[in-house]
Amino acid sequence: MIKIKESELHFSFVRSQGPGGQNVNKVSTAVQLRYNIHESDIPKHIKELFIEKYSNRISKNGDIIIIAQSYRTQNKNKIDAINRLESLFSDIKIPVKRIATKPSKASKIKRVESKKKRSLVKKSRKKVSLDD
Repeated sequence: MIKIKESELHFSFVRSQGPGGQNVNKVSTAVQLRYNIHESDIPKHIKELFIEKYSNRISKNGDIIIIAQSYRTQNKNKIDAINRLESLFSDIKIPVKRIATKPSKASKIKRVESKKKRSLVKKSRKKVSLDD
């Protein structure tokens, strides 16, 4: 799990869009989260994977912008924006290097036995010759 530092997150509060009556028109409850991937303190290989996967969501200067306006309070929208950013990082699949192993003795014996059995099946299909 990638740990994102609070100091790397930049929040701005704006008015929510859409219908909602007087509360939407007066109070800035929507949260706009900016996170600069280029200046972040995460490992380089994870940055590269993130940029490769979410290149369409990253601005030219390296900012990822997440707007959260589902809730009626700033605090809940702020938490929602942070959770959405963390879910972007959790969706990245970090490839695990495969460790080559040798087949066990039992699996080698089992393989040879199955080959012998198959060989007998094929031999039984041959034409029978009378000179033997």
